[in-house]
Amino acid sequence: MSAVITEQLVQVAQAARSVGHGGKTRLYENACKTLGISKATLHRKLKELTVTTPRKRRSDAGKTSLTREEAKMVSALLMESARKNDKRLYSIPDVLKTLRANGQIRAEYMDANTGEIRLLSESAVSRAMYTYGVHPEQLMAPAPVTPLASKYPNHVWQIDASLCVLYYLKTDSKQTGLRVMDHAEFYKNKPKNLARIASDRVWSYEITDHASGWIYVEYVMGAESGENLCSVLINAMQERGNGDVMHGRPEILMCDPGAANTSAMTRNLCHALGIRLLVHKAKNARATGQVENARNIIERKFEPGLKFQPVNSLEELNELARRWRIYFNGTAKHSRTGYTRTDVWLRIRETELVNVPSVETCRELAVIQPESRKVLPALEVSFGGKAYDVSAVPGIMVGEKVLVTKNPWRKDAVQVVAFDADGQETFFVCPEIQHNDLGYRTDAAIIGETYKCRADTPAQAAIKEIELLVTGTDTPEAAEAARKAKQLPFGGKIDPYKHIDDTPVPTYLPKRGTAHELALKVVTPNLSVVELAKQAKARMGENWTPDKFSTLQQLYPDGAPAEELDAIIARLGMTLMRAAGGMK
Repeated sequence: MSAVITEQLVQVAQAARSVGHGGKTRLYENACKTLGISKATLHRKLKELTVTTPRKRRSDAGKTSLTREEAKMVSALLMESARKNDKRLYSIPDVLKTLRANGQIRAEYMDANTGEIRLLSESAVSRAMYTYGVHPEQLMAPAPVTPLASKYPNHVWQIDASLCVLYYLKTDSKQTGLRVMDHAEFYKNKPKNLARIASDRVWSYEITDHASGWIYVEYVMGAESGENLCSVLINAMQERGNGDVMHGRPEILMCDPGAANTSAMTRNLCHALGIRLLVHKAKNARATGQVENARNIIERKFEPGLKFQPVNSLEELNELARRWRIYFNGTAKHSRTGYTRTDVWLRIRETELVNVPSVETCRELAVIQPESRKVLPALEVSFGGKAYDVSAVPGIMVGEKVLVTKNPWRKDAVQVVAFDADGQETFFVCPEIQHNDLGYRTDAAIIGETYKCRADTPAQAAIKEIELLVTGTDTPEAAEAARKAKQLPFGGKIDPYKHIDDTPVPTYLPKRGTAHELALKVVTPNLSVVELAKQAKARMGENWTPDKFSTLQQLYPDGAPAEELDAIIARLGMTLMRAAGGMK
């Protein structure tokens, strides 16, 4: 709007304040003719240029006849019909018709003047959903985010792989070079054409240093894989010089939960180099938003030029990418820091820059998986035919198993993978155990000269605590004295059979049984006449006479069972009496 029109509109507004009742209409009509605009445009312009008194809030503002449950039902159907691109297929009128027809909502109100029940309008329903905070526009808004920060260069790197949507690299003998994908030839309705060049598609890996924003880009062929990711990460960590400054080992590597990022090769490489791998949850690309934005920068700042310069091989493409990243990181100022990315990265201190081994060594580490080893009583583990001291690892215990891997910076040490109090992986350097000419450890205690005692392991500390608990004492000396005194454990407070006494046992009625039908006959051998005489004599005492032996021989020439002895003695007496009577 020009200054002339603005000045005339201000004059119209001032005149409208002083004109009497009914005079504004003619004033506005003349202004529309003079300015050549409609009355609606005139009122809109006047509203922008004048101060108006705010409308009085309605007494029923914020009130609605639509219940919250009905508003949630309308919102749910609208949300469920939305596409993945958040485009809603159902409109509010369609949803109201459907839900009313199915008896799910009423969405109505009673007219206070007539008492008539009327249906709520679409705008009233929409306002009610806004009031309850369940309108799809409110629900589809981005979730609140937590700002993330890193402490210094090489503290956190972010990595991501992207499929180049515009280019593919033809490498056969007839046609060689980077080609632009013509939309008329390659699009979703021609899947065969896309499948034909699938192996020729160009992928890019972007790595950003979170503190400085430094961008490293490298192109690969084939697909997103653990091999490609490890290869690019290893190249990015190498010192390259000539303005390509970002290098060294990052402390933390952030990535998405793709299969390549969580592959065994990636984890092995991170374990060996002491890199903490952080994988954000699925569908949360905002967590690694910096590297996502790096892809956008590459697409706008670097890749458009590829259309105007021939590229015949992957090596040429990566050489152009190297030249571009040196230029861009060294000249473009970062909006957050106000300095170039290279200037900020060069602030890294010596203790923060950890140089990695050669490419060949890093590739070897990527395919070597940490191995499980058992901790021996001397607090050592065996790895690669050598012994290593693990006594410095916090919480180490004899008999447990630990993960051991090579140390890429020292040949005389290994790395033990353990976990800190927060459950995060921590790497401890464990030196190789040296031996003297006699085969003893060089750090062994000399008998009679040196006295060394290992620090208590968690198991030993727990044993001492339990010993104090069992003996009811406060010191190890008191516990030892209690053991020598043969005191009862726990001071005799533990009754191991109390649960038996406390458990009520029911009284059972005796069960009636049946006598066994099998009759057993026990046969015992007979006592000889001499044995019968000895036992009878001992029983009869003075009543035994020599003639009784003759009687036994006559009556029991083959002897008799021992249980018949009482009957035999009685018979001997009767026989003797008869003999005496016959004599009379």
